[in-house]
Amino acid sequence: MPPPRTLLAIAVSVATLALAPTVSSALAAHPADVLLPLLVTQGGAPAAALLAVEESGPRYAQAGEGMGRTDHFRAGSITKTFIATLVLQLAGEHRLSLSDTVEKHLPGLVRGAGNDGRTLTLRSLLNHTSGLYDFVEETRGTVPLTPRQALRIALAHSPADPGRYSYSNTNYVLLGLVVEHVTGHSYAAEAERRIIAPLRLTGTSFPGSRSSLPSPHGRAYATDGTDVTALDPRVAGAAGELVTTLADLDRFYAGLLGGELLPPRLLREMLDTRATHGSYGMGLYPVELPCGTTVWGHNGHMTGSYVRSAATVGGRHVLTFRVNTDAIADPGLEPAVLAAEFCPRTR
Repeated sequence: MPPPRTLLAIAVSVATLALAPTVSSALAAHPADVLLPLLVTQGGAPAAALLAVEESGPRYAQAGEGMGRTDHFRAGSITKTFIATLVLQLAGEHRLSLSDTVEKHLPGLVRGAGNDGRTLTLRSLLNHTSGLYDFVEETRGTVPLTPRQALRIALAHSPADPGRYSYSNTNYVLLGLVVEHVTGHSYAAEAERRIIAPLRLTGTSFPGSRSSLPSPHGRAYATDGTDVTALDPRVAGAAGELVTTLADLDRFYAGLLGGELLPPRLLREMLDTRATHGSYGMGLYPVELPCGTTVWGHNGHMTGSYVRSAATVGGRHVLTFRVNTDAIADPGLEPAVLAAEFCPRTR
């Protein structure tokens, strides 16, 4: 298999060739904007949108119908970046340590089938090296659960090799419980106080069990075309509950990577991927683009919604794009859009 940078270059070339008939009439457009319609024509989405922010200001583009710039939508696993930020803030206040065991904060909760909270650290939850089974493998993200119900599913399965990177939503459900134990408040209340209000994220919320989206919002569709706009966020909880907007996600990642939410030492810790051999930090992950630029962020996948946010170190250039269906059918389109946005333009 070609290395990742080669695959990204191939994806960009293929996407550009596929759009060749329209590029000549849109030379003034940013390359990422030009590629956006492919998320509809080749990616299988009813509609797609992006909002980028750089030194020259914000830039919005849209393809398809039924989607607006200020729409609220479900952000799925982008929630993990928020939860990781809360945990790191608490570490900075010496209210917990990343080397604390899960047992210290949630005594007796993680037991069964070879799982043992006495051997798992908060750091291993943050970077997905705990080995805990992903409860979503069983529920497929369609069954509303309490955190403890999700844990019961996970703890009925033997863990993967501890210390090896293995992405699991169960890790962040546990971290949500840790935040609540340490602060005495829900992770939603802590996120509102520590992140949402300071950054003025006016369209961002943790809806709990509320299945409706705030206005304005468009429709969300499963891959079979079923309207799934109404959805109980408890299918994901602290691993994927977030509802937000394009502008708010750009502001969040710009603020986080720009040092507004964490001191430099903890931000460096968040971006440390050595334990996962470059795969994942704490609540976000890097992608090295064909031009050598590395961007940081996360994706979010919920029934009826796929979102991707990425930003340069320092947060001066940020992109969020989304589609209103479960996933992008062509896996080459996402890296192509990222490369088109963050790599220098050539004429």
